[in-house]
Amino acid sequence: MPETILITGGAGFIGRFVTKELLKRGHKVRILDSLIEQVHGDRERPEDLPAEVELIRADVRNGDAVAKSLKGVDSVIHLAAEVGVGQSMYAVERYTSVNDVGTAVLFEKLIEQPVRRVVTASSMSIYGEGLYQDVDGKIVQDARRQVRTSEDEAWDPLDAQGRPLKPVATPEWKTPDLASIYALNKYVQERTTMIMAGAYGMEGVCLRLFNVYGPGQALSNPYTGVLAIFASRLLNGQQPMIYEDGEQRRDFVYVGDVARAFADALELPQANGGIFNIGSGHDRSVTEVAQELARAMGKNDISPGIVGKSRIGDIRHCFCDGTRAAETLGFHADKDFQEGLAELAEWVAVQTADDRVDEARAELEARGLVA
Repeated sequence: MPETILITGGAGFIGRFVTKELLKRGHKVRILDSLIEQVHGDRERPEDLPAEVELIRADVRNGDAVAKSLKGVDSVIHLAAEVGVGQSMYAVERYTSVNDVGTAVLFEKLIEQPVRRVVTASSMSIYGEGLYQDVDGKIVQDARRQVRTSEDEAWDPLDAQGRPLKPVATPEWKTPDLASIYALNKYVQERTTMIMAGAYGMEGVCLRLFNVYGPGQALSNPYTGVLAIFASRLLNGQQPMIYEDGEQRRDFVYVGDVARAFADALELPQANGGIFNIGSGHDRSVTEVAQELARAMGKNDISPGIVGKSRIGDIRHCFCDGTRAAETLGFHADKDFQEGLAELAEWVAVQTADDRVDEARAELEARGLVA
């Protein structure tokens, strides 16, 4: 049955795709978004936001605005958040206020105006390091890297005997290991959703998103998704900057597939109470991804710049085990990675981007967050 859906943070990259997916399914959408400059520049309304969508420009921490946004709403998709592991490690109050206090304000207002279901965006960052396997085949949930003191030491986690660990796909049952303030924020959002929804007769669902990419991402935000950062550098004729040795592995999932996952998580009865990984199920090295994007953008002559240093809060390997989402939601990422890169490259070609990556790196280094 069609519903009126409130999407907090709905004017953002993922939110606009979720909006279009919900409209396609016959729902009505209202958006609450503060349109912060770091993400949206000076725009009053995203150009690709459908005209029939009501946009309330306000901060999710503004209780009066949240209450107004909830009037007549049947369900909520909660996307509003400050995003970025690196920036979260020094803008601690800002991230914690928007992400955790904002979620608290939302649920306080939901006590007064409860809805059928709340679907909250979580993140693979809550896992810290992904799941590993040692040389004897034993699963290792709590892999940690030692700080490198020489170039001869491994980037990868080792077992107690100094033997290499093999990264394997990470399922939802892995114990969280919160390695950054952003990861802590997202875990708090998860638990707040499940605690409050259950206490007040609502349904709750959380989606742990892996690395989301696609057209429409904020190219001038140096703390956004890595593919958008690479695209911004390449568009400006600069090398994509890669920390460590570039062999860290991630799971990249197309934003259109993610939007479909949100819509299914909102609609399907069996999703209630669930926490689901949303990824492609394919892992790639960061260097490989940078090279493939350069080819897609016709920038084959620009090779990645390997920094050889790590950022505090970063993890080595984490990629998606999507078994639970497949079995419960019927979710599979459909978009071919090369096709998705081609769409991203086509969109980027007609954009302009302020390259702020060097500025962001300098900020992190000045605070001792790059080693």
